[in-house]
Amino acid sequence: MARYSRSNDWGFPRWRGYGAESGATRVRMCDRHGCDQPGDRPAPKSPNSPERWWFCEAHAAEYNRNWDYFAGLSAEEAAKREADERRDASGFGQAASSRWAGPGDGSRSRDELRALDALELEVDATFEEAKAAWRRLAKANHPDVKPNDAEAAERFRRVQAAWDVLRAAEERRAPYEGAP
Repeated sequence: MARYSRSNDWGFPRWRGYGAESGATRVRMCDRHGCDQPGDRPAPKSPNSPERWWFCEAHAAEYNRNWDYFAGLSAEEAAKREADERRDASGFGQAASSRWAGPGDGSRSRDELRALDALELEVDATFEEAKAAWRRLAKANHPDVKPNDAEAAERFRRVQAAWDVLRAAEERRAPYEGAP
């Protein structure tokens, strides 16, 4: 007759009290020869293989330092894999909200985008490009250069206002440049 005992954990092992296990806990040891630490960190034995080594923390760090992710690939295959990895992981990159970045990342306000348009720049222009455009347009439309031209004076005011907006935005971002 088979003996059946029912536990009161309703299938949730975390609800069991400490020491409720009847058998000894199996501890896997580090696969590094001569190591007597528990091996609780898996590492692949070879690329695209389901087999794993089990290392302690120190030997896992040593293994990872020497791991060549692109082993066995040609230069073209390695470049393609690296590009794919960068593309797929681009969402995990550092947020660009604290520096000048590309379009669509939410790092620029509408005023900044209008200012870039006034300086005849694309939305992904760098601060240095904005400064160069401001200088070029300010010199071309300055009232001293074109003394009796009302349109040039208006363009000069617009360029100056755009530069003020972009400079203020850059100064706000400056304390965060070194932040992780």
